[in-house]
Amino acid sequence: MPSARLPAGTPRAANARSVTFTSTLMVALGALCLALGVAGCSAPGNVGNPAVTHAAPDSAAVVDTHTALPSWRNGAAKQTIESFVADVTRPGSPNFVPPAGRIAVFDNDGTLWSEQPIYFQFAFMLDQVKAAAPKHPEWQSNPAFKALVAKDYGALASESKQMLQLVTVANSGMTVDEYDKTIRDWLASARHPKFNRPYTELVYQPQLELLAYLRANGFKTFIVSGGTIEFMRPWAEKAYGIPPEQVIGSSQLVQYEMHDGRPALVREPKLDFVDDGPGKPVGIYRNIGRKPILAFGNSDGDLQMLQYTMSGPGPHLALLVHHDDAVREFAYDRASKIGKLDHAWDTAIAEHWTVVSMKDDWQTIFPAAAP
Repeated sequence: MPSARLPAGTPRAANARSVTFTSTLMVALGALCLALGVAGCSAPGNVGNPAVTHAAPDSAAVVDTHTALPSWRNGAAKQTIESFVADVTRPGSPNFVPPAGRIAVFDNDGTLWSEQPIYFQFAFMLDQVKAAAPKHPEWQSNPAFKALVAKDYGALASESKQMLQLVTVANSGMTVDEYDKTIRDWLASARHPKFNRPYTELVYQPQLELLAYLRANGFKTFIVSGGTIEFMRPWAEKAYGIPPEQVIGSSQLVQYEMHDGRPALVREPKLDFVDDGPGKPVGIYRNIGRKPILAFGNSDGDLQMLQYTMSGPGPHLALLVHHDDAVREFAYDRASKIGKLDHAWDTAIAEHWTVVSMKDDWQTIFPAAAP
């Protein structure tokens, strides 16, 4: 078996901190200035740490087109995944796991689709502020709203608290069905500032193949994300083959009301659950009831999910995507305000988890653009 299991008794990283969904939004505001220029988006973080050894050392590795993972270059990362799946699914293997126990969890932002220059959900929520403005004439004197309209992202970052209040108001008060339609309409028209493609086309082709490969081998695949379930559920099944009931995320408080004699669920301006950092294992426990045997993330917000997966007896596999490809996507890690990979990276190195280099391990990043 590959070096994938956390040794018994390994202490948790003392300096690993969670990032709440609210604070994540405030950090994202500070990164809004990146949205204006493609050049500034190419390397928003700090990459190239010489102490890190990636799973695939040769970027010119030959692609094996005869497997279910054609977009993965042949190398240690791909071999680790294939060996793990073969071992836990082979009858008679000492590490055999019955299908009911084959649970795989994936972070979404930065793991299944791109996340720079700001989280895609936050871009949507900011657009919701603009759309709600006609109903709130008092916003015209709000410095955060003025900065947003003027695209003065420096000023906007300094007004993060007021901006967060506007975001909360603009994304509350409607029924869940109305909000679902708003999300779908936005995704159908919005374009990424660097790639000029719909956000739902910026999913990672190697991960689509991996999800399908795992399901073909009896795994049940889940999203476990700091983003909200309301934002992910409308499109996740079409994009990833993951149905709404297998999407775990942060959630906003919802109340049952009667509208014109008909029942409705209405969004309240308050978070109900934060599925980030230490909240991810809690979300897994509440929604799945089984500990995963495979977890895939990309940032410090995924550390506790990976630690939880690697704890206890039995076979386990933890993987981290390292965004080190500034040409085909983005390059960032320890210093990034979005998708920071620092403590989780140190833990992965110390515990011999698998770090997947986007540059070296992935032959292709995104699927071909829709005609």
